[in-house]
Amino acid sequence: MEIYLVGGAVRDALLGLPVNDRDWVVVGSTPGDMVAQGYLPVGRDFPVFLHPVSHEEYALARTERKTRPGFRGFAIHASPEVTLEEDLARRDLTINSIAARGDFTRPEGQYDLSPQHFKLNSSQLIDPFGGQTDVRDKVLRHVTPAFREDPVRILRVARFNARFPDFSVAPETLGLMREMVASGEVNALVPERVWQELSEGLMAAQPSKMMGVLVRTGALHHVLPPLLPGVDAEFLVLDAAAQAGASLAVRFACLMSHFEPDPALMRRIPGACSELAALWAREHEHLSEFKPIADARADFDADGNRGGVAGTVAQDLVQLFERCDAFRKPGRFFELLQCCSLLRGMDTRQLNGALRAAQTVTSQQALIGFAAKGCQGIDASGPEIAAAMRLARVAAVAHFLA
Repeated sequence: MEIYLVGGAVRDALLGLPVNDRDWVVVGSTPGDMVAQGYLPVGRDFPVFLHPVSHEEYALARTERKTRPGFRGFAIHASPEVTLEEDLARRDLTINSIAARGDFTRPEGQYDLSPQHFKLNSSQLIDPFGGQTDVRDKVLRHVTPAFREDPVRILRVARFNARFPDFSVAPETLGLMREMVASGEVNALVPERVWQELSEGLMAAQPSKMMGVLVRTGALHHVLPPLLPGVDAEFLVLDAAAQAGASLAVRFACLMSHFEPDPALMRRIPGACSELAALWAREHEHLSEFKPIADARADFDADGNRGGVAGTVAQDLVQLFERCDAFRKPGRFFELLQCCSLLRGMDTRQLNGALRAAQTVTSQQALIGFAAKGCQGIDASGPEIAAAMRLARVAAVAHFLA
């Protein structure tokens, strides 16, 4: 039995990046051998085992044969006769098809799986497809023509280009992906895998690179709704969101601002992402109309009551907060404001502060103020409490604007 470090761990080590996850391939073994040595079987579609101490994944060397369309349409063959080179040949990109031999185990008891840096020398590497050269030249290149058999690989190349923006896609690989789109193979993609790759690409260093690959291959309209007329198809706002450290929900809302609304897509993705994207689509025009008030002191009378411009704006803002459910979900509203900054270049500090001012109002304060105006007091009913809260919040926002 021979064990090799493979895939992303070797690639990242060659790039001088910390290795977060380590994958292993086992040559010359059987499932029975692995279980006998204490490994825990976890693979559903092919033999994968967890190390009894480190819990890292060890997969038996295997080959794949296409049997039907789609990413699940493969027959898997794993046996002691499968060679390392045969296993590497089934991988997507040459930079992911390098193996390393050697002792990479951590010192006894140190299995925290924290990121590590490995230094590999050429004598440790098994590289039958020129992956080291492509790492050096920063090229994303497919391993064999079997690449065309899995449509998910189109998304993976796009996602890798977002993670490694200084890499370029090899012309022959780009051409092969275009052929996959033209042949209809891309139509076999399932929403779950599309979202998995799309979300990882959005959280990468330069998401616009991912979108650029999808545009150049013709795959974009197969995985996302039609583009809105006249939008910027460079998707540079996604890079700005990445540089700002925005959440996945904010990055997805920025992405969907380029596309026609698609309820079917929204039903297939996490609620935090779909809700923020829908909220932006519904409210962005109202938010864009907001103009910060520089000085609203003149809008208050001698008793400190709201009036004039500040009062009107405060009423509009509280209505906006209520429509956006900002009092129950303030975090989502602040993400909405980040979308305003990224997509419209808005200064949202006053909107942010207005919500925080409205949040300071308590029901007890609202009812006391309500009673002072000759209305029902502490024993008010639900609708009266709601009305009291609204009035108090408007007053708090108006004072903040001043």
